[in-house]
Amino acid sequence: MTQPSRTGGQILVDALKVHGVDTAFGVPGESYLDVLDALHDSDIRFIINRQEGGAAFMADAYGKMTGKPGICFVTRGPGATNASIGVHTAYQDSTPMILFIGQVGNDFIDREAFQEIDYRRMFGQMAKWVAQIDRAERIPEYLARAFQIASSGRPGPVVLALPEDMLTALAEVADTGRYTPVQASPAAAQIAQVRAMLAGAKRPLLLLGGGGWNRQACADLQAFAEANALPVACAFRFQDLLDNAHPNYVGDVGIGINPKLAARVREADVILAIGPRLGEMTTGGYALISAPLPKQRLIHVHADAEELGSVYQAELMINSGMPQMTALLAAMAPLDAGAWRASVAEAKAELLAYQERPPIFQDGKAPLDLWQVVQQIRATVPADSIITNGAGNYATWAHRFYRYGGMRTQLAPTSGAMGYGVPAGVAAKIIAPERTVITFAGDGEYMMNGQELATAVQYKAGVVIIVFNNSMFGTIRMHQELHYPGRVSGTQLHNPDFAALALAYGAHGEVVNTTAEFGPALDRALEHANSKQLPALIELRYDGNLITPGATLATIRSNAEKARAAK
Repeated sequence: MTQPSRTGGQILVDALKVHGVDTAFGVPGESYLDVLDALHDSDIRFIINRQEGGAAFMADAYGKMTGKPGICFVTRGPGATNASIGVHTAYQDSTPMILFIGQVGNDFIDREAFQEIDYRRMFGQMAKWVAQIDRAERIPEYLARAFQIASSGRPGPVVLALPEDMLTALAEVADTGRYTPVQASPAAAQIAQVRAMLAGAKRPLLLLGGGGWNRQACADLQAFAEANALPVACAFRFQDLLDNAHPNYVGDVGIGINPKLAARVREADVILAIGPRLGEMTTGGYALISAPLPKQRLIHVHADAEELGSVYQAELMINSGMPQMTALLAAMAPLDAGAWRASVAEAKAELLAYQERPPIFQDGKAPLDLWQVVQQIRATVPADSIITNGAGNYATWAHRFYRYGGMRTQLAPTSGAMGYGVPAGVAAKIIAPERTVITFAGDGEYMMNGQELATAVQYKAGVVIIVFNNSMFGTIRMHQELHYPGRVSGTQLHNPDFAALALAYGAHGEVVNTTAEFGPALDRALEHANSKQLPALIELRYDGNLITPGATLATIRSNAEKARAAK
């Protein structure tokens, strides 16, 4: 059958619709005007961002929340380089995502034309696949492959460059069918071996993480843990894979790990790691689980066969998607858990004790108690609320003291990217407007992508942003005091009035200086976000000496100076 003649831009947008795309994020550019024109007549919602880094972070958040590739459009050169932080985050976080980049025309390629970059070389090590579509008639083929790669095996980002002349060229080509993600499944013999290894354990531990999870996989995992009385820990920034209030949830294995949980990881005789890459953050610098030969009997389940054995030589390595693995575990005949059943309640009690008010606030002298701030949030917002954050010491207050309600209530970058929290929060509220969304952001973090507050106002995304303002890059200052005590360099910040800035954007904004002020301020922010469908910002001004729940800058400096003097 003869196909109608369409421009490359129209073919691309039609292909997006074939693959179920309902939302795209981006910053417009003259290099892909024909795509913008085709989007005009489509039912795809194009969210206009203020900077490409924010757009790419929003696409990553979409991929995390929905399990479908997040779509991002940026222009060539500066647009692509700005967006690269989101691609790197999606790769390290195993998030499905497709970045489309406008490119110079084929007639100018390889002349270092205006804003020209070879994207295969630029993104080669931070994406699953990078390609350039040079002929309009091949667009359906390339897009089908992009969606397939982004969503199959270990999910991740794909980058496609779109030469400007290709997008305006006419072609007669049929659309493809919709993509179908492909995942490996365990063999029956492997499930039998898992059962045998757990049956012989005295101190087993489940460790969850990675991409590719969905609600059914989480439900199956919960059923498996309950049936076998297994303690469940979650990898760095994957704390929402099991409701934190569940009796079997015993904490997160990442930065600021509960020392008693760290001891349980070291002393475990069998670790069943389902999904995590077992990277530096989750393994405590490859010390909790020694590399390459763990002291524990390690069962490593991962969606990417190339990840298995790349660092750890596990006793049993299983290449499987998360739904495929957890479904078989849930159907497995229960084990005799007598050897470890009591340890689950003990580990849970250790977690609850670790979440009690930290000593730095117990004397009541600090005007603003950050532990109480998190308790107030927990007591106020629904259990399915989404908490987002980027990188920085302030995030510890959420990771350690908030109790995530299960899939998908946490959006945070395992890549450690600053600037993620605000775009992720705005995207989450756009994607799920019925849910409460709270963003934790440090003052340095907020200033990296705070301009996306304008996007939230434009699209009536009522996210509540809490800015932790201690006038410094706190994490780096902490390490300075540890390694170079008393020599402050490059970490002090002069900040704007964040509340006034929010008001200038058309959002609600206010400043909190004391613990008593926070509860009413949170109520007003949530009321504004819900009734007006507009964002709200609360600026917390507090003593930067209170750098972590477990230490002050003064004590870190003092201990470091004593250690130096003792040498």
